Amino acid sequence: MRGKPRSALRLLGALGAILAASQSWGQAVDQLVNVEQRRIQQAQEAQDRVDAIVERTRSRIEQYRGIMKEVDGLVVYNTLLDRQIEDQESELNDLRTSIDQVTVIERQVLPLLTRMIDGLEQFIALDVPFLVAQRTARVAQLNNLLERSDVTVAEQFRNVLQAWQEERDFGRTIEAYTGLLEINGVNREVDFLRVGRVALMYLTPDGGTAGAWDQGTRQWVSLGSEYLDGIRQGIRVARTSTPELLLVPVPAPEEG
Repeated sequence: MRGKPRSALRLLGALGAILAASQSWGQAVDQLVNVEQRRIQQAQEAQDRVDAIVERTRSRIEQYRGIMKEVDGLVVYNTLLDRQIEDQESELNDLRTSIDQVTVIERQVLPLLTRMIDGLEQFIALDVPFLVAQRTARVAQLNNLLERSDVTVAEQFRNVLQAWQEERDFGRTIEAYTGLLEINGVNREVDFLRVGRVALMYLTPDGGTAGAWDQGTRQWVSLGSEYLDGIRQGIRVARTSTPELLLVPVPAPEEG
């Protein structure tokens, strides 16, 4: 019987040792688990920091790429601006050259216009004397136009050229108008008939007296009664713009 208590005691001791070892082992395991959890938590925190760094880096790379695109666009824009500036400078140089040339041309045009007006005045004085007052008044207006500083050279040139064109057109038209003419020392109102520059005639209002301008002698000459109806008809045609065959005195062509 004495042997059994001792065996029981040894068994109890072994069980106590095992329990103590198990408890100590459990504490060690808990410590290991806690350490692993802290390691995992630290690793997660480290990964979060890495992810944040990666995200910031990616964002900055995108910003960098956007900035580089803007830089590339600005480079292209600046290049175009440089070309535009060069083109504008070239245009400015051309304008300066043109302005200098215009000044030279104006110096040449004004004397030319003066000669054209003088020639027009002489032409009217030597031409068939129709609408003399209106035509000489236009010459005076042209001379006044040249003296005005508020009128451009282009406008002056246009008016002078238009006056010459109107004078040219007189040679292609038929016209009837009323005016005063000295007949036998008395100023009388008569109806004039102009056929181009070929013939200029007059007829008194009573239809009894007619005459024509002789460019050779530069005088008015009386016409016979055989021309009265023709001149009367010509005046009517000129005022109604109805073309008809007219019987009017026309000077013979001069031999060259």
